[in-house]
Amino acid sequence: MRNAGAIFVGPYAPVSLGDYAAGSNHVLPTGGCACHSSGLSVQSFLRGIHVVDYTREALAEVAGHVVTLAQAEDLPAHGEAVTARIPDAAGA
Repeated sequence: MRNAGAIFVGPYAPVSLGDYAAGSNHVLPTGGCACHSSGLSVQSFLRGIHVVDYTREALAEVAGHVVTLAQAEDLPAHGEAVTARIPDAAGA
């Protein structure tokens, strides 16, 4: 089993058990969406926020990679945002 919203195992685990008593969620992904989605949960109503905190040294370590990827995607301003901070990365 690669993707599933819920797996009911054995003759004593009917889907209705999940709907009403077992604690699994009634709202499950359908139409093949289980490969990228889960059942409805509290997490579905929360908004995640990523916090990115780099030092100059850490940015310098990855700057060339970021500039190279920005160039490959033809997004020059993305690379310039790095080279404005780490001028040595411009030679990437």
